Amino acid sequence: MNRSTQHPSLFTRLGLSMPVIQAPMAGIDTPALAAAVSNAGGMGSLGVGAMGPETARAAIRKTRSLTDKPFNVNLFCHAPAQADPTREAAWLAYLAPRFAEFGATPPVSLRNIYLSFLEDPAMYAMLLEERPPVVSFHFGLPPAAQLAALRAAGIVLLASATNLDDAAQVAAAGVDAIVAQGVEAGGHRGLFDMARADEALGTLALVRLLVRELKLPVIASGGIMDGAGIAAVLALGAQAAQMGTAFIGCPESAADPAFRANLLGARARRTVFTRVISGRPARAIANRFTQLGEDPAHPSLPDYPIVYDAGKALHAAAKAQGNAEFAAHWAGQAAPLSRVLSAADLMTELKRETATAIASLRENLAFIA
Repeated sequence: MNRSTQHPSLFTRLGLSMPVIQAPMAGIDTPALAAAVSNAGGMGSLGVGAMGPETARAAIRKTRSLTDKPFNVNLFCHAPAQADPTREAAWLAYLAPRFAEFGATPPVSLRNIYLSFLEDPAMYAMLLEERPPVVSFHFGLPPAAQLAALRAAGIVLLASATNLDDAAQVAAAGVDAIVAQGVEAGGHRGLFDMARADEALGTLALVRLLVRELKLPVIASGGIMDGAGIAAVLALGAQAAQMGTAFIGCPESAADPAFRANLLGARARRTVFTRVISGRPARAIANRFTQLGEDPAHPSLPDYPIVYDAGKALHAAAKAQGNAEFAAHWAGQAAPLSRVLSAADLMTELKRETATAIASLRENLAFIA
């Protein structure tokens, strides 16, 4: 496979036999999924940003019991939420009619349901104690001293970036590789600065820019669902492909039946960015909740992840009545390419498809020559 020779191979350093990273998906990935991907030659991930330190520790230890291969632990580095009772009350009042549809009432108040890694010294201490093979960061970076300590503990460090400026910060911080998150990706955008306009760079453009501009391994993320996609990003100079939506359909994921049905049905054809579910822009399968974001009359949103407390409560009320219209079904633009395979079988298919795509590319290049 064609991998960039501009910098040392992350692929080799991690001992992978497939340049595939299962994207961290908080609430959806599991130790079983992460271990299965790692055991199949890629690298699995645990999204622990919504966990407390001891829950995260248990997930790391469970994964270690299932694989002796490298896996990734992902943390959120968003700006710590600031409570605003006025905004929070207005948002709850706005959602009250939706709660009423299901015979429920909104919470009396909203909580900051999980801490940023930037304000969670216990999570940092846990990482130094457990020393997972790889740690990655989303929404920003921790302080330089913490990065240095994690690196000194032998941990490989990754961080997401959606534009050149954020990627330059990642490179300057001494992180080992950049996850280039294209606008096609499902889930939360990894924007560092929420006050700045999103450049909305696609995966192919972003990968090529980062490979050309920065001397750091690049991992492509967003819209990659099969071997042809993997081959495409490798040709652009990425050293691996990070894939999230592709693994949601695996039986090892924690996706519920409604999520799986949407991924395999017509609704997967329409994904949209929304802030109303969590407070930060994230790509999800369109539903009644995402439609609220299109209402110009909706009040100002509380901070992320405080607003997520309301979203989770509304989803729980609807789900209790058999309704999944207020779920956060995060998924990328290529969700219609989803399939139902075990993680091991999916990895086998990805390997075959990638080899086929590369062989086809070589044939086409020979024809052109």
